[in-house]
Amino acid sequence: MVSSDERHSRILVFSASLRAESLNTKLARLAAATAERHGATVDLASMRDFESPTYDAEVEAASGLPPGAERLRRKLEENDAFIVASPEYNASMPGGLKNVVDWVSRHRPQPFNEMHGLLVSASTSMVGGNRGLWSLRVPFEHLGARIYPDMFSLAQAHNAFDGEGEIASPELRERFETNVVNFMSLVEAATQYPCVKRAWVEYLGEHPDPLVDRVE
Repeated sequence: MVSSDERHSRILVFSASLRAESLNTKLARLAAATAERHGATVDLASMRDFESPTYDAEVEAASGLPPGAERLRRKLEENDAFIVASPEYNASMPGGLKNVVDWVSRHRPQPFNEMHGLLVSASTSMVGGNRGLWSLRVPFEHLGARIYPDMFSLAQAHNAFDGEGEIASPELRERFETNVVNFMSLVEAATQYPCVKRAWVEYLGEHPDPLVDRVE
């Protein structure tokens, strides 16, 4: 594992919830503090920074990315990795997050490609938002993002935080910190020793077709 004083990674951290005091916003703040404590340069953002209208190809053709999507695109390009704390809506991801991902994916070069990501969630349920994270992996990995295998879900999160914004359970607190630190080690290794990936290809048909397939 890379020691704290050797880490220089830049990590974007944000909550996919719009509420300022949501459980996922609390978890995002904790992730940011943990990453910063272990040597990363953290860019803590809000989902409100990235709000965008529903994706519309005609709007894109006329004026490009909306301001919210442009802000997310720029932050992705300025950082080495991202951590997103996402709530679960009806066993899936929030529509606003999926929408801005769709917008940002239209930029060239496509900024999610080769980005390392860690997915975490907090929920009042016993599942802890885990089903939403599994659905969220799909668009990110389709776009070439390298999503860390060990996701973190905080169940019954309304009772899980102490008065200092930390996870009250010592066991869960240690597991959360281990997830973040191990993710940081992977990001640092990838930053220092990049794996050459020559192209990102989205095949929309059974056979590659240059008229419709996106290749970078």
